[in-house]
Amino acid sequence: MPLSTAAPIVVVGAGIVGVCAATYLRRDGHDVTLVDMNAPGEGASFGNAGCLNGSSVVPVAMPGTWKSVPGWLMDPLGPLAIRWSYLPALAPWLWRFLRAATPEKVEAQAKALRPLLAPSVDTYRDLLRDAGAEHLVHRVGHLFAYRTRAGFDKDTTAMALRERNGVKIDALGADELRQLEPHLSRDFQHGRLVSENGHCENPHAMVNALAEALVRQGGAVRRAKVTGFVQDGGKVTAVRTEAGDIACAGVVLAAGAWSKPLAKALGDSLPLDTERGYHVMIENPEVAPRVPTMDCDLKAVATPMATGLRIAGTVEFAGIAAPPNWGRADKLLTVARAMYPTLPADVAPSRLKKWMGFRPSMPDSLPVIDRARGAANAWYAFGHGHVGLAAGAMTGRLVADLVGGRTPVIDPAPYTARRFD
Repeated sequence: MPLSTAAPIVVVGAGIVGVCAATYLRRDGHDVTLVDMNAPGEGASFGNAGCLNGSSVVPVAMPGTWKSVPGWLMDPLGPLAIRWSYLPALAPWLWRFLRAATPEKVEAQAKALRPLLAPSVDTYRDLLRDAGAEHLVHRVGHLFAYRTRAGFDKDTTAMALRERNGVKIDALGADELRQLEPHLSRDFQHGRLVSENGHCENPHAMVNALAEALVRQGGAVRRAKVTGFVQDGGKVTAVRTEAGDIACAGVVLAAGAWSKPLAKALGDSLPLDTERGYHVMIENPEVAPRVPTMDCDLKAVATPMATGLRIAGTVEFAGIAAPPNWGRADKLLTVARAMYPTLPADVAPSRLKKWMGFRPSMPDSLPVIDRARGAANAWYAFGHGHVGLAAGAMTGRLVADLVGGRTPVIDPAPYTARRFD
């Protein structure tokens, strides 16, 4: 039942997680207002690799990860880099991150990620059917490509973790790679195909389609920077913005990388940080993959998009305020050429688009989906790291269940904010 007929539930954050939560809340009959300092889909949702991978259950921190830290500090263009200037601020998060990499914790994290991710394609199709945008989602699988047998074998631990969580993986030899992806460099000799996975051909368009459908169904979208909350009697009565207060019956905090100080205002001090991701888009590419393909040696994903070929990936820890290191995007263009040699050596600048955004990441690779400690009518939905797009739809369903007091569609216990107490 709706919490109130006098004021809406305000969802803070108009990325994929926020818009999915708002959509499911509206389906439940709640008045809903979506508010963000940017237009819908212009944050991390804009620039991700577009993958809807139920197989993405492998945490970022794995056993032995600690051995890589010196290399992260020394190579600013590496697949994972830490800026020296940000290391003091990152240190508490990094300590939790490394402590999360025990075999037992990794097994639990993967088990918790699977129910968020496995229904991704089908759940989005349900949402997008109502929005008239079902054509944006495809299920053609996801290819992991390797140049050497050693690289293939190096991934055995991660692949076994996927298989223990119900992911079916097919190994491919060189001839099978050629048949599946004829434009892929012949340097690649081994592959793994996960057929259950899907992708979105335009994540920005998907967020906008859902936001527009929300408005057609009676919801509202407002553009304003949220600065805090008005509370009375243990509840949030209004969301404070730079454009004025918005009275509310409840609030869902889904502000991605900007959620940390707002969660603190709601009573929870949480170890949220940001992994800065980059992409480069090639418009009207000469070649493109049939299937989203990960170069497992160089840690980047090539995805065929409606707007071109997107090469995305890598991780940089430098906080929100530091300027982009566009050399990382340039390196992704080099990766594209290494994957698809028939791409021209020089692409006209007018055909290239570069982007950098902020993945909101928790040290244990699990999001926070929970009720706030300091307000009975406030809930969290942030911290999805690399899997925000894939987990957005199921997160929205789970949030609506928590707000409505129903039996949750999946067990929310692994995503509790209290795990950091």
